[in-house]
Amino acid sequence: MNFQRVKNFLDTLHKKGIPGADLAVYIKGNEVYRYRTDFSNRNICKPIEPDALYRIYSMTKVVTCVAAMRLYEEGLFLLGDPLYDYLPEFKNMNVKKNGAVIPVPAKNPIRIVDLFAMTSGLTYTPTPNLEELFKKDGNYTLEDFSEAISKDPLFFEPGKHWQYGYSHDILGRLIEVLSGKTLGDYFNDNIFGPLGMTDTFFRIPKAKEHRLTPFYFYDEESKTHTEGDPTMELPIRFDLNKKYENPGAGLFSSVDDYAKFTNALYYCFCNSNSDPAKYSTDRIGSCNYHLLSKPTAELMRTNHLGKTPLNEYQNWNYQKGYGYGLGVRTLLDRSAEGTCSSIGEFGWAGLAGTYMLIDPAVDLTYVYAQQVAQSKEEYIAPRLRNVIYGCL
Repeated sequence: MNFQRVKNFLDTLHKKGIPGADLAVYIKGNEVYRYRTDFSNRNICKPIEPDALYRIYSMTKVVTCVAAMRLYEEGLFLLGDPLYDYLPEFKNMNVKKNGAVIPVPAKNPIRIVDLFAMTSGLTYTPTPNLEELFKKDGNYTLEDFSEAISKDPLFFEPGKHWQYGYSHDILGRLIEVLSGKTLGDYFNDNIFGPLGMTDTFFRIPKAKEHRLTPFYFYDEESKTHTEGDPTMELPIRFDLNKKYENPGAGLFSSVDDYAKFTNALYYCFCNSNSDPAKYSTDRIGSCNYHLLSKPTAELMRTNHLGKTPLNEYQNWNYQKGYGYGLGVRTLLDRSAEGTCSSIGEFGWAGLAGTYMLIDPAVDLTYVYAQQVAQSKEEYIAPRLRNVIYGCL
């Protein structure tokens, strides 16, 4: 395989305001291509190092959903269970209706599947109790977050619509309640530790702080970059590197480290009788580790949206042709988006432009990273995907 066209494409991204890009491509879990372009720090012209750390933002959500599905496999909940069976603060919720000043009682409870599928009515629109909580600058817990958001009305009737939001944050709290561990400890014990992910965490160890890639804001008119604090300057509040372990956006990771998780998800689809020698184990950890069973992984990448929520999802960002599973996009129609990937290709992305893809049909996975707002994801992701497939 010749990936020259991938290099050529990545080398053009500086024209779109991307300060630096980092990509790793795998076939059957074996790295077949790695390339880094331009700079991690533009101010001192510092190249991207192989172990650069990134704010992966919403790619945290996939880790959270996999962690929850591990508990599902233990029989600790069913997808159709009412959330209030486990988090009583979500019983007797109110819902905003047609802009009414006084909310009305919700007709349906939030089900656990609504958290996975972003159909809970919990959105990223600020609420009074969350605004008050955010004044603590990340010095709060997942329990505090859950209690605060449950006091405000939902933005729509659970199960009736799709809207991106804090659903997976509450899923993280559910993990804590069911496991009896903090979210970080559960991740470390059940995902990061077994997979050898030593560079993925909610709080960056002091010895590794120098590896964090700066975050840039790009001005389209002046064509200039400004290094900034994403916590204070982004339109949605994400407290990072604080006491709060943010299940929806809080993890830091490297491309190599997140690839261990991505490939472990790919291995769920591999025949258990396959020759282990076909799969890389030195960089990714044992492919024999039971991250999830194949049936559970299949359930994750199954579309869980009905007609109205699916239409809403497909009109969001650049998701035409995709459905939404248990925390991941999943390809339903190749022609709608004009994509080379296979039906069932799945993954997710992050606010600063990070992106992961898993396509078991062609044994392909890849992880891409950058750190800039606006991320230009709608331009980069579909083009990069098709260029990579064109090299297979």
